[in-house]
Amino acid sequence: MGEEQTMLTDEEVAQSTRISDIYAAAKRLEGIVRKTPLVYSEFFSEISGNATYLKLENLQTTGAFKLRGAYNRISMLTEEEKARGVITASAGNHAQGVAYASQKLGVNAVICMPATTPILKVEATRALGATVVLHGNGFDDAYAHSLELQKEKGYVYIHPFNDRDVIVGQGTIALEVIDALKDVDAILVPVGGGGLSSGIALAVKLVNPQVKVIGVEPENAACMKAALSCGRTITLPSADTVADGCAVRTAGKLTLEFCRLYLDEIITVSEMEIMSALLSLIEKHKLIAEGAGVLSLAALSKLRMKDKKVAVLISGGNIDISTISALISKALISRARVFRFSVQLPDKPGQLLTVAQILTDQDANVIRLDHDQTMVTDSFQKVQLTVTVETHGQEHIDRIVYALAANGFEINKIY
Repeated sequence: MGEEQTMLTDEEVAQSTRISDIYAAAKRLEGIVRKTPLVYSEFFSEISGNATYLKLENLQTTGAFKLRGAYNRISMLTEEEKARGVITASAGNHAQGVAYASQKLGVNAVICMPATTPILKVEATRALGATVVLHGNGFDDAYAHSLELQKEKGYVYIHPFNDRDVIVGQGTIALEVIDALKDVDAILVPVGGGGLSSGIALAVKLVNPQVKVIGVEPENAACMKAALSCGRTITLPSADTVADGCAVRTAGKLTLEFCRLYLDEIITVSEMEIMSALLSLIEKHKLIAEGAGVLSLAALSKLRMKDKKVAVLISGGNIDISTISALISKALISRARVFRFSVQLPDKPGQLLTVAQILTDQDANVIRLDHDQTMVTDSFQKVQLTVTVETHGQEHIDRIVYALAANGFEINKIY
């Protein structure tokens, strides 16, 4: 940000930013970022009651939207600032955006990331030539450490969200959405620190104020909703969410002003809603996204509108295999697609076969079975059987439980 801007209040910066700034950013990003697809979704249209289009920033270079803001900011540095190098803090996607932009522009970059950051994001950042410093248990710890290093070494700070030029760069997404879907009625956008929602809301309202811009936050990390409610930034006691890219405890002061001026509302979603949205995206569209990337999808069923054209931003797809496996498993359980139970059986031949036949008759596919005599401590005449089966929903589970009970088997439901 220039000297003139730093003399303005956050509200004045937000009010003075013009659509020409966003078009200028789009020009700078030509040949650097992809104009990602906007894809109609029959499945999500049906469940939401609105014609739903997916803006696939998970297919962006570096796998997320963050490159837009990072490149726009770094490309505007003076030669003296570029020579000093840049530093930032990030849970992953902004890190890769800064690393990629710095590599393209010949700038040294230092990235502070939480020690808990998925290894995929850490290695991807290092592969782009940045120096990675792992510190703390979350974004706020890494951010505090990055400020110490910036003061010590004299780096230029590239904030992941609380920066006008970063915000303007993110706003270029809105130009692409409106260009591809000129009669769009609403755009849903994930909210972490607020940079993405600020940029998109600003661009949309300057181009077509009739279009609604709706932010979506995790219930467990709704820092922007809390800030808007009380009119100032506040720090949440925690930000524990599967949407790790939005696990921010304190919204930006500048982004708060942009969101206050231009964002129409914020919807919050639960952890199970996030995981269920991820599973649906994989099953119905064969697309991979991270937890933060599907926040907007998770809010579709909560929209207070019908028969409208809605664009949903899938903001990022950087997720490691172990994490996605765990999220899918939890989503399957929440949808009653997996059922695990234990039952004590008389220790005599034929009991296991009887249980297996009941499950077969109920069309339950066994995916795991444990038969253990040592688990029953009150009787040497019994064994414990633990079974995991694939199911088709709660009604199917109820039928299985009823069939087992009708044959004298009293089960203990594990999940």
